[in-house]
Amino acid sequence: IVQEAIRSGYRLIDSATVYKNEEALGQILKEIFEDESFDVTRQDVFITSKLSPQHQGYEKCYQAVQDSLKRFGLDYFDLYLIHWPGTSKTKLSDPINQENRDESYRALEQLYNESKIKHIGVSNYTTRHLRHLLDTCTVKPHLHQFELHPCLYQPDILELCQANQIQVQAYSSLGEGKLINGEVDLVEIKHIAEKHNVSKALVLLRWAIQHDNIIIPKSKSPARVSENAKVFDFEISIEDMESLDQIHKAKPFRFCWDPTEVY
Repeated sequence: IVQEAIRSGYRLIDSATVYKNEEALGQILKEIFEDESFDVTRQDVFITSKLSPQHQGYEKCYQAVQDSLKRFGLDYFDLYLIHWPGTSKTKLSDPINQENRDESYRALEQLYNESKIKHIGVSNYTTRHLRHLLDTCTVKPHLHQFELHPCLYQPDILELCQANQIQVQAYSSLGEGKLINGEVDLVEIKHIAEKHNVSKALVLLRWAIQHDNIIIPKSKSPARVSENAKVFDFEISIEDMESLDQIHKAKPFRFCWDPTEVY
């Protein structure tokens, strides 16, 4: 799948310690970089990993990044994120969550200054979490990755990111597949897909891109990996974009982690 993605033009690899795939990805990428038929070097691929909630805190975070780099066989990450605002085995309401993630971010700032990480950021932060970080950090987060699709369109966090030049990266753009397999029926998406003769998945990915958000679609199918690369072959009209933007008001759905209650 990774090889097919690279051949199809993908140049961003999104991983995390909790995915338990860093070592395998590192080996695959090493083979790709050494295979002249791919014509791809390390500098051509943007590699991201993320901190496990069990490694929150300055010392643990600093070491976790070093360990991830070793598993990948890399000298640096292009991007490293705090995966979740909470700490493993800690009550959501415990103030230690805030203290730990502050210390983790301080470790990322140090690693950024040491050029071990080229960009730093966060994932699954609420507006409250992000505002606190912006008040205390010395290096603004370059990117915020969170669940984003027409059923979970969050203008408040999007506006905060835009105001602080923080790039938004959407995950679960297809709602864990439920927005395209009929479990959540959205006629707007179906109509737009038919209009452009594309899949519903491509409509959802294109919606995110036209909002200037980075997407990280995942698939186990080489054919779908290739299909996703066609997201730049069409454009959704302003009127249709507006109709998609309104879906969350009538059909709000969150399919992944909910950080709302994390202190």
